[in-house]
Amino acid sequence: MTASVIEWSALAACKGPHRNVFFPPSALERKEDRLLREQQAKRICSGCCVQEACLDEALRNQESHGIWGGLNEVERRAKSTLVRTPPELSRSDARQYN
Repeated sequence: MTASVIEWSALAACKGPHRNVFFPPSALERKEDRLLREQQAKRICSGCCVQEACLDEALRNQESHGIWGGLNEVERRAKSTLVRTPPELSRSDARQYN
């Protein structure tokens, strides 16, 4: 872990006995159970003072499991795709670069 990760993670609301709600169990999980677990984790994230730093870290490292920064894997993947997609240029903007 880098120093910046250690700094924000020390303040994270997900630390402690309820941390198991942030990651799926090793055994198969029913959809209803997953949704409840994720909802519980997201509720904890919503009041966290380092939620943005956590999400940034997850997006930067392409975390593939768990709730990070209040988003699950699918939500992070969608956000990551949106962030990486370059904005479309108008024709007048494009002429500036040619």
